Amino acid sequence: MHIHAYEKIWLAASILLILLLIGSVTYGAVGPGVAMVSDSEPPIDAQALDEDDRFSEPRVEQVGDNEYAAYVVAYQFGFEPSPIVVPENSTVTFYVTSRDVIHGFEVAGTNANTMVVPGEVSKITVKTDDRQEYGLICNEYCGAGHHVMEGKVNVVSQAEFDERNSGGDDA
Repeated sequence: MHIHAYEKIWLAASILLILLLIGSVTYGAVGPGVAMVSDSEPPIDAQALDEDDRFSEPRVEQVGDNEYAAYVVAYQFGFEPSPIVVPENSTVTFYVTSRDVIHGFEVAGTNANTMVVPGEVSKITVKTDDRQEYGLICNEYCGAGHHVMEGKVNVVSQAEFDERNSGGDDA
């Protein structure tokens, strides 16, 4: 059977496009900076967050040298604590959960972005640089007030962070 030269070219181009599509989808699923909701954290009772040591009082605390843990609760239609205050030039691991419905947790202008599911703890680690204020948004539709669900992540100097935490502020 004879295959015309133009048919061979179109066949090769089609196979190449299919391979490029499969490659791009694979890269998008496992590429750098892409993380799914981690299952390394044990499930929690979303209706009893006040009984969980991490989430009964949402906060930012120092866990190492220039390392901090931020425990955040998303709810209809806000985030707690608000604002989230972290020191500059540090590594911050956000542990985020929801008390009611599925939410999103996106620090605008960064690659910090995860889905927040009731009963699960989403974990995302970021490196802070200079002092700056970032917007915090929910990017998963969570109800009628979704469009007003926002917050702030304030990156402040170490001295200001220490002052806020020693002054009794629940930042």
